[in-house]
Amino acid sequence: MAADHESAASNLNGPKPIRRLEEAVINRIAAGEIIHRPSSALKELLENCLDAGATSIRVTAKDGGMKLLQVQDNGSGIRKADLLILAERFTTSKISSFKDLERLTTYGFRGEALASVSYVSQLSVVTKTKSDTCAWKATYVDGRLASKDGSPAEPKACAGNDGTIINVENLFYNTPTRLSSLRGSSEEYSRILDVVTKYAVHNPHVSFTCKKSGSSAPDITTPSGSSVKQAIGQLYGQTIAKELLETKVSSNEDSSMVVDEAEEAWAAEVFFTSPNYQAKKMVFLLFINHRLVESPRIKKALETIYTGILPKGASPFVYLSLQIDPRSVDVNVHPTKREVHFLDEEQTTQKICDAVHAILVGQNQSKTFEYQTLLTGSTAPAASQSRKGKERARREDEDEPGESSSPAPFAVPAPVKKLAPNHKVRTSQQDRTLDSMFPVLAASQQPSINDADSGQRVAAVKVPEIVASECNLASVLRLRQEVERAKHEELAEILQKHVFVGIVDLGRCLSLVQHSKKLYLVNHGALAEEFFYQLGLLQFGDYHRIKLEPPPPLQALVELAVEAEDTSESKLSKADIVDVIVETLLARREMLKEYFSLEIDANGYITSLPLLLKDYTPNLDKLPLLLMRLGPQVNWHSEQECFESFLRELAFFYVPEPLVPGPTEAESADAAAMRWQIQHVLFPAMARYLLPPKTLVDRDVVQVAHLPELYRVFERC
Repeated sequence: MAADHESAASNLNGPKPIRRLEEAVINRIAAGEIIHRPSSALKELLENCLDAGATSIRVTAKDGGMKLLQVQDNGSGIRKADLLILAERFTTSKISSFKDLERLTTYGFRGEALASVSYVSQLSVVTKTKSDTCAWKATYVDGRLASKDGSPAEPKACAGNDGTIINVENLFYNTPTRLSSLRGSSEEYSRILDVVTKYAVHNPHVSFTCKKSGSSAPDITTPSGSSVKQAIGQLYGQTIAKELLETKVSSNEDSSMVVDEAEEAWAAEVFFTSPNYQAKKMVFLLFINHRLVESPRIKKALETIYTGILPKGASPFVYLSLQIDPRSVDVNVHPTKREVHFLDEEQTTQKICDAVHAILVGQNQSKTFEYQTLLTGSTAPAASQSRKGKERARREDEDEPGESSSPAPFAVPAPVKKLAPNHKVRTSQQDRTLDSMFPVLAASQQPSINDADSGQRVAAVKVPEIVASECNLASVLRLRQEVERAKHEELAEILQKHVFVGIVDLGRCLSLVQHSKKLYLVNHGALAEEFFYQLGLLQFGDYHRIKLEPPPPLQALVELAVEAEDTSESKLSKADIVDVIVETLLARREMLKEYFSLEIDANGYITSLPLLLKDYTPNLDKLPLLLMRLGPQVNWHSEQECFESFLRELAFFYVPEPLVPGPTEAESADAAAMRWQIQHVLFPAMARYLLPPKTLVDRDVVQVAHLPELYRVFERC
């Protein structure tokens, strides 16, 4: 009732008056619609560079573009007279009347990009035209010329090259809510790289460079004068470039990319991967009239084409450049021009999809598959094998589940026959493991599954959920794709459906697992090293952390490891080697913290390490060895090789193995804890997430027994 009285009182007082908003509020609201994050500001600035005819564009970012976003081009520049109104709203050189929108061929046209940036950042411009004798620098605040030192607000002469340099500093400094909603600097920088990558693919005639402020090596660099396919290979990897197919489609019968004078004419150029390429997530680049846009409808239509061609869960790479008569396109439907509408969108999309599908079907019919019939430990039947032996082998193969080449037709089920002992497959976790056959030495060695003799029971450990991080770095994406392509299907099935038998030799990292009727001796150290490398790639830039309290000193740990090494072949003394390694790691503290969660404070103390798998603790005795190897074993000068070599060293650190095996009670307790982690954490996690490569088959997974063959031996005895 109280609420009703308040409402009635409000009605008696009348409606609230309508007021005109202040100009500053209006401008910041408009800026918020256009500039969502550093990458959206960069998109606007890149389009201005391309409109200016630039052939070289350099992007520099600090703290993910939030502290500094600098874009430099060698385009036509800006006249000094135009600098007075450069950052005011609705000032543009692209259009002069509303009718100009019907034949728009440039990226920008509303004149709001630089104005919006100036309302949410500290904007400065250095520009020079070819006719100017010097460059001019201007600073803007809230769309107007400003001065930092109190001098008159006007452009000032300075040195500079032809073109324009735009500096965006302290983005969203006056809108703290928007600033706090942004992701970390690593995520924002990844979005910047994604924007630069896409525009570099579509504009292969332009040289693009993108790097972090203070970094000597760029993260993206492309030459000018290349082709679209070459740009895709350089930016997304040669794995994709080798599988690219190409087609050109147009509204006319021919496939010319020249747009016809007639209304609603269009032409498209499509680069798409063949059925041999597979990825977990679709990469889709869509440009309409050279403008980077999004279209869920077109993306879904192209993705549907691959449904019957690629395996379930696999996705392609598609780049589509669509040129449409400007009179048929409405580019003014979204503040950031992220979406556009055009006439006959459904018919245009259908024709493009039909052309792509026709090529894919032809490729799929000629596709060849490589597979291995025997994993290991098997031989082909001898030519002199007796008919009776062949018949017996045939019957045994038919009895083995999952081996039949075609399913039997539907029929009345026959009476179930009693399975012979040599064809029984152990699947129950209540059966005895190898450890249960030996006496228990300590309380920590108690079995954690049902033991048929002792009757003790401990709750099983749940496999932790591992979520892939969102990463747009081309080098990391290429490494992930290499892991997926190297997967060995048969070994993956063995690991997914295995039954753990026991650890044979902890020091040599040997364990026994059973799959179906076969027993395998596996090097769990080699499997673990590959597994933790894949976990490092999967969670790149978004690791959980192991806090070290108290934090150990980096210098002391490296000295400990170097002292134990034989350095006689090195020209440096052990003290010099330690200094070089420590200086190398300290110089890259920020990168190690941002990408790998390896945190070293300013005083040289290690405060945290990356945690790759919950409920699994690496052997910290190996930490000095890890730090020592990071110096010489990591290629710090090439991005992809740096990430790969660092993650390989981190994976080696995570391998479960005793550093120095010994018989003492403390070492026995550590070994027992390590055995528990291997059985109850490592093997279940590998069964769920590991994509084993073929290289593991050659020497690290060996078949040691086959149940039917063992029974034959016993029969002869």
